[in-house]
Amino acid sequence: MTSEIKVPTLPESIADATIVTWHKKVGDAVSRDEVLVEVETDKVVLEVPAAEDGVIGSIVEDEGATVQAHQVIGTIEAGTGAAAAQPAAAAATVSASEDSGDGQTSPSVRRLLDEHGLSAGDVKGSGRNGRISKEDIEKHVAAGAVAAPQAVSQAAPPVAPASSSAAGSVAPIGGGAAGERTERRVPMTRLRARIAERLLSATQTTAMLTTFNEVDMSHFIALRSEYKDRFEKSHGIKLGFMSIFLKAATEALKRYPDINASIDGDDVVYHGYCDIGVAVSSERGLVVPVVRNTEFMGLADIEKSIADYAAKARDGKLAIEEMTGGTFTVSNGGVFGSLLSTPILNPPQSAILGMHATQDRPIALNGEVVIRPMMYVALSYDHRIVDGKGAVGFLKTIKELVEDPARIVFDL
Repeated sequence: MTSEIKVPTLPESIADATIVTWHKKVGDAVSRDEVLVEVETDKVVLEVPAAEDGVIGSIVEDEGATVQAHQVIGTIEAGTGAAAAQPAAAAATVSASEDSGDGQTSPSVRRLLDEHGLSAGDVKGSGRNGRISKEDIEKHVAAGAVAAPQAVSQAAPPVAPASSSAAGSVAPIGGGAAGERTERRVPMTRLRARIAERLLSATQTTAMLTTFNEVDMSHFIALRSEYKDRFEKSHGIKLGFMSIFLKAATEALKRYPDINASIDGDDVVYHGYCDIGVAVSSERGLVVPVVRNTEFMGLADIEKSIADYAAKARDGKLAIEEMTGGTFTVSNGGVFGSLLSTPILNPPQSAILGMHATQDRPIALNGEVVIRPMMYVALSYDHRIVDGKGAVGFLKTIKELVEDPARIVFDL
C-alpha cells in the first residue's frame, strides 16, 4: 500500500514553502513519526514526519523546489521488509532511468549540471540504479579541476569544486588556473529574504532614532558571583545578564507606556502586558522568539525561557506563534563581542534595546578615576510615538535598575 508524503498546513498568510533538506532517499526504511523532510517558509522551518512504517517509494519534489500546502512531495510504501522494498526499488529504477535520459533529473541536479556545462551522461551516479546526486556532480567537477594542470593543451579553464555545505555556482576569477580566487553564488533562503525585507522596511517607514547610555555592571557581577551556585542548584539554570536586563526592561516599560505601545493606522495601541522578544542567532538567520508576560516572571523563569528558545532556534524548531506578538525587543550583540551598535526596530514595536560587551574601562567616580566593568546600552525608538525625553528616561531607568537590582525588589 502506498501513502503520500504531503507538505503540512502552512502558517496563516504564507502562500508557499521551499524544500530545504530530505533526510531520506528512495529505498530507505522509515519509521512512523520519523522526520523525512524539512520545508522552510519565510518565517519558520517545518518538519514533515512519516505517517507510517515503510520504505521511501519516490521523491517527487527535490531540495530547492517551491511547494504549496498539502502538495504531494513523495510516497511511502507501507510495511516492512521485502514486501515494501520491492515497490520502492521499482520506483527507484524508474527514477534512475528518467534521470539518465534526456535531462529528466531532479530540479536541483539539473541546475547544477547546467551551471557546470554538463549533461547527465557525463557524470557517474552513485545512487540507487545510477541516480545522480549533487555530490556526484561536485566530485566530478573537483576531479576535473585536479586533472586540469596535467592537460595543459585544454583551452577550457578548470572550475573550482563547489562546497557540499550549500548548493550554488562556483566560478573562477582571473586567468583560470587552479587555485585562483573564486566566487560562490547561493540562493538567499526564504527566512533570510524575509529578514532583509523587514529590516529595510523598518528603516524606510519609521522615524528611528537611537540614544545611548552605559551601565556599571560591577554590583550585579558581584551578586551573581555570590549566588550563582545556589541559583543554579535551586533552579537548574545558570544566571546570566539577559534575565536582569529583561526584568529591568519590564519595570521600565511599566513606567514608560509609550515604549510598550505600537502604531496601528492612525491609532496608538497601548499594551497592558509585557511580551519581550529576544533576538537569537541561528544558522538560518536572526529569529526573535517572544518571552510572554515577563511582568509575572522571576529571573529563573526568564533564563529558562531564553535557553529553551535558543535550543529551538538552533534546531530550527521554533513555532510561528512563538515569534509573533511581541511588544518590545532586546538584542544582545555583546555575546559576539560587539562594543556598540544601533539596533534596528522590529515593527510594529516602537523600541528595541541593544546590549553590548562588558569591558573594564576607566570611569570617574566620586572625583577619582577607577576601573569598572562597563556595558554600553542603546535604545532605538520610533520618534513618531516616543519622545526623546521618554526614551532617555527609559534607558536611564534600566541603567539604575541593573546597577542596583534592589530597586526592582523595592519598586524604586
